[in-house]
Amino acid sequence: MVARAPASQQPPEQTDERLLVEAAQKDPARFADLYEIHFERVYAFIARRVGDRDAAEDLTSDVFHKALANLKRFEWRGVPFGAWLLRIAVNAIVDRSKRHGREIAVDDPPELSTRPGLQQVEDRARLFRLVDELPKNQRHVVVMRFAEQKSIREIAQHLKRSEGAIKQLQFRGLENLRDRFEVLKGDRPKKNVTTKKEKKKSGGRNG
Repeated sequence: MVARAPASQQPPEQTDERLLVEAAQKDPARFADLYEIHFERVYAFIARRVGDRDAAEDLTSDVFHKALANLKRFEWRGVPFGAWLLRIAVNAIVDRSKRHGREIAVDDPPELSTRPGLQQVEDRARLFRLVDELPKNQRHVVVMRFAEQKSIREIAQHLKRSEGAIKQLQFRGLENLRDRFEVLKGDRPKKNVTTKKEKKKSGGRNG
């Protein structure tokens, strides 16, 4: 039997999370609070390992459906609820790989009770959102280059552009991401960084 500390001796964030879990176990409608807190972490964890946005969204949905269905079985033993969710995510990723006829090794979830691991997961989630805000051509190049692991030549052939143009789009996309990411983290003052929505409003070209 795993000993657990009394609620009064647990860190404040764990005590708050425990109360949310217990509330959701009594009233499933309260699960929405846990979903809002943990969605980005779970999505980023899955997306980094499957490398496919649609698959990551489907698996993330499956994880929360399974978590809700099994919520009454969850016992608070001092391990963060988020770690339980990521364990479900690991199993979902492994099951998907088996269905596709290939075995993959999935590393253990980061320990969410430690700040460094949590920060890395949150940073990845922000990055995925920023990629979606890139101008169309930059977004395509960044996704194909780093998520799909395609070469510059393959991307150039697919988009019917020169390799030089692809390299330029990659450079602009990465610069755009870095600037916006540092603004979000508060490392530098905001400057004019064009998103795909802003491009559309201004009538400018995607590039």
